[in-house]
Amino acid sequence: MSKLVIYAGNKKSKINKEIYGHFSEHLGRCIYEGLYVGEGSKIPNIKGMRTDVVEALKEMKLPLLRWPGGCFADEYHWKDGIGPKENRKKMINTHWGGVLEDNSFGTHEFMELCDQIGCEPYINGNLGSGTVQEMSEWIEYMTFDGISPMADLRAENGRKAPWKVKFFGVGNENWGCGGNMTPEHYANEYRRYQTYCRNYGENRLFKIAGGPNVDDYNWCDTVMKLAHPYMDALSLHYYTFETKWEDKGAATGFDEKGWYKTLKNALYMEELVTRHSKIMDKYDPDKRIALAVDEWGCWFHVEPGTNPGFLYQQSTMRDALAAGVTLNIFNKHSDRVRIANIAQLVNVLQSVILTEGEKMLLTPTYHVFRMYQCHQDAALVDSFIETKETGIDEVKVQNLYESASVAKDGKLNLTVNNLSVTDSYAVNSILVDWKVNSVKAEILTNDMGAFNTFEEPDIVHTEEFMEFKITEKGVDFTIPPCSILHLTIE
Repeated sequence: MSKLVIYAGNKKSKINKEIYGHFSEHLGRCIYEGLYVGEGSKIPNIKGMRTDVVEALKEMKLPLLRWPGGCFADEYHWKDGIGPKENRKKMINTHWGGVLEDNSFGTHEFMELCDQIGCEPYINGNLGSGTVQEMSEWIEYMTFDGISPMADLRAENGRKAPWKVKFFGVGNENWGCGGNMTPEHYANEYRRYQTYCRNYGENRLFKIAGGPNVDDYNWCDTVMKLAHPYMDALSLHYYTFETKWEDKGAATGFDEKGWYKTLKNALYMEELVTRHSKIMDKYDPDKRIALAVDEWGCWFHVEPGTNPGFLYQQSTMRDALAAGVTLNIFNKHSDRVRIANIAQLVNVLQSVILTEGEKMLLTPTYHVFRMYQCHQDAALVDSFIETKETGIDEVKVQNLYESASVAKDGKLNLTVNNLSVTDSYAVNSILVDWKVNSVKAEILTNDMGAFNTFEEPDIVHTEEFMEFKITEKGVDFTIPPCSILHLTIE
């Protein structure tokens, strides 16, 4: 029996709700067909936004949405996406599939989408191919309340009142698709661009600098050293491949070794967050600056027969476990990780929703985010679980991973992942400074390769979990293989 100890009275950092953020790029069918179908579509919509998708995202309590990219951000010129749609510039999306981008979804549409969902917008500015003036004027257009050229232009386009925009990224992946810059060059460019990202009225920008790719610790150190006084957050990007970039493996039909390889890679997030945080501590010991993991998730080969530039993949129980352990890692490092955005929201990479015409389905990853909403803005509490290795051949992972928090309503929430494909584990939990009166639990579990289809959209879903016993010291339960368990303890 594995022992789990929760020190419920030892409240640590706040788990910012923005850790549960998502990412929407002009890529494949994420924006068009996924989120936005246009006002004239036969698919039910409000101002062009798919009603079924919006309602599902509200149910999931999506707190933060990043847009317009990604690589697309550093070739996006925001003035192309405002004004009458028939007059908007058309362009080729050179990064993703070489398809026509008609700019019918722009700033006004994105803000409308965020309003309908009830989430915060996270705007990513164009540093790679854009100008300082262009970035400065976008912020003025969105947030200035008064008489100015950009505020007047916003009013001409149907919006007199400014929007509230807090989160603003100054460039994206400028070590790669955002300009192939050196860290020294990017740091100096960041300092210059952010100077003109102004606060208007009561609007206060939270400026996010472009951070490292995976384990580029030199980039992290250099940008922090040169630019840390001017930033509120530093980004980190990491994708979980089954093997390596050139051979990412299939999203479905994998074997047990493929399962464990992916989860081992997902657990690598622990090392990345720990080591980058240690570098940030050198320049920011008080942890004023957040680590924003604003692109993460599983990346496999696209589904057969689909455009390789659209990055459309299925989502299985393997994706669900990868999401579960990653979110538990973020919770445990919430003193530094205060923003995160899984890639991407709909129809791209590790999506929470897939659409096909009028049809929509919720993926296993969606159910993880819905279960974990209990941690949003809660207080992390200290916890420890005994683990052992599980796996196959040389690919081994720890069998259990957990995090716990106390929500504003006073309830204790525990999320536990069982990474084993085959084995159940009995868990004896001891709750310190907490008397258990009642427990309510739900579980997401199925075969390792199970996924939802448009013909059978409910194969993988959450169910009530009753296999627990309240004891004098806590709660005992047995967690089945390949599962994610959420217990609410009062």
